[in-house]
Amino acid sequence: MNIQKRILKMITRANWVLLVVAGLAGLLWAPPAFARGIIFGGLIVTVNFHLLARTLKKSLTPPHLASHNVILAKYYVRFTISGVIIFFLISKHLVDPLGLFIGLSVVVASIMLATAVEITKLIFKEAV
Repeated sequence: MNIQKRILKMITRANWVLLVVAGLAGLLWAPPAFARGIIFGGLIVTVNFHLLARTLKKSLTPPHLASHNVILAKYYVRFTISGVIIFFLISKHLVDPLGLFIGLSVVVASIMLATAVEITKLIFKEAV
């Protein structure tokens, strides 16, 4: 398996693992609104990541190549829906904004984790 597929597979799994770990930590040690922020933020960003991956896979795999305009339109629709959901959650005081920010950082954290793991593999592979 090439490095890009390994990184994508690890990010996809790490998204859910980090969401569960952060959500449980929030439920155990933080106020309820903060924990809800972590959970809802993590769900929003993780679902968006999976939908984007599915859109790109379907659109860029022959013989069904899609126009880049279609891909961008779907992206902006998801972006707008996410913005409306985030606005609703904050305006109705259902979540703590800092918790929401932490939850929205789940995909970034999993990307950094996957990159660090692959760099470590490359360094130790060359050292042997």
